[in-house]
Amino acid sequence: MAAAQGRLSDGAGGMDEAKGTEEEARHKGSTAPPAFTAAVEALRAARLRPQIEVEPTRAPQRLAPHTYALEAAVVDGDEDLADGRLVLLHDPAGHDAWRGTFRLVTLVRAELEPEMAADPLLPDVCWSWLTGALQARGLMCGEPSGTVTRASSHYFGGLSARPAASQIEIRASWTPREGLGGVPDTAAHLASWCDLLAQVAGLPPAGPGDASIVTLPQRRGPQSR
Repeated sequence: MAAAQGRLSDGAGGMDEAKGTEEEARHKGSTAPPAFTAAVEALRAARLRPQIEVEPTRAPQRLAPHTYALEAAVVDGDEDLADGRLVLLHDPAGHDAWRGTFRLVTLVRAELEPEMAADPLLPDVCWSWLTGALQARGLMCGEPSGTVTRASSHYFGGLSARPAASQIEIRASWTPREGLGGVPDTAAHLASWCDLLAQVAGLPPAGPGDASIVTLPQRRGPQSR
């Protein structure tokens, strides 16, 4: 996942901490509240589609008393199609802005064709991918917020041979509904987030989904898996 890690190292704000280790996460989990420990274990045990490579990374320390983070890349052969980071925050005392004790924070990025990035409806469509991915799995969430940013790069001088590049970036956070024992269904939220990554990357759906969700066209011909 080298490409994903490199691209996530710039411009991700509070989520741009150096990569941590699974041993650090386990040590923190040993002193964490049971609800947070259960939520993290569900993330670690989740089974995801094979094109998405997920691994733990160091979580930001100042956003909440207890944090855990995952980094992911959508990979097709040797091509890195999209990448992102998902951070789980937990404050046992609750948080007024969250209206709950847990919060999920995400950053998702992918390269786009320039003409696709010029579509004025693209930001609204990208936000619908996030909300639609959660709804498609029947997940309840509160206080959603976020931004959709598109950027274009044009190269000059010694770099003029490079084609223009465009990128879409989705930053968002939401409060997952807490279930039995105050534990949210983090595995399902992770699966929804991976659905979002796949849509941004232009992959076909893994299975039957909501026909009302707009999907980014594939940027290559069909490939047999």
